[in-house]
Amino acid sequence: MRLLTYNIHKGWSLLNRQFVLERMRLLIREAEADVVFLQEVQGEHREHAQRQRDWPAQPQFEFLADTLWPHFAYGRNALYDAGHHGNAILSRFPFVAYENIDVSNHRFEQRGLLHGVVEMPGLPRALHLICLHLDLSERGRLRQAERICERVAAHVPPEAPLVIAGDFNDWRGSVGRTLELRLGLTDAHKAVHGQHARTFPSAFPLLRLDRIYLRGLRPRAAACPDGGQWRTLSDHCPLLAEVEP
Repeated sequence: MRLLTYNIHKGWSLLNRQFVLERMRLLIREAEADVVFLQEVQGEHREHAQRQRDWPAQPQFEFLADTLWPHFAYGRNALYDAGHHGNAILSRFPFVAYENIDVSNHRFEQRGLLHGVVEMPGLPRALHLICLHLDLSERGRLRQAERICERVAAHVPPEAPLVIAGDFNDWRGSVGRTLELRLGLTDAHKAVHGQHARTFPSAFPLLRLDRIYLRGLRPRAAACPDGGQWRTLSDHCPLLAEVEP
């Protein structure tokens, strides 16, 4: 099973110079992931839709899903006059259920956990997927880590396979240490390469912000595509992982 997580920066390039959603779609498709975790996905923006010639008619998660991922879930987090954005999960396999959980610490950073459950061939139990984008402040992130632990304890059976992926903004590593200790998670990239991936900024990646955490699954391979066209798209690099039961 191939997994991809990517903060798409609402379809804009680094420093918001170009709208590059079509190019993003092409590269995401080339990754051939079974499940895609997306952050900063624009569900609607009426002003951009009027001004931007190549703005898609449908929400960005539907545009990116196209025909390759027939199943998708969207969690609206930030709401404003012109529209809204949030997290999304694209899947080749149908959702049994999904729910968006508000974990905002204040009105200036509206955040959520998008928790989906899919039935996937080859897995004896339903696969739990959590897509997230955490706060910029460490104190806020640690509060959200507590909410993640509560959610998993209450809604994910210990024997069920679990993936938690997204933009953790965890450049100091405190959230990762908490989740690894409390939930028994393994970072796919760290397991394969010995350290978390550098994913931000895409033009010259320095900070280790994005993760694919696993429980009940083993990482076979992991990569952080940070060259070629990826450098000219979002402000983040994507992460890829190949996993098995």
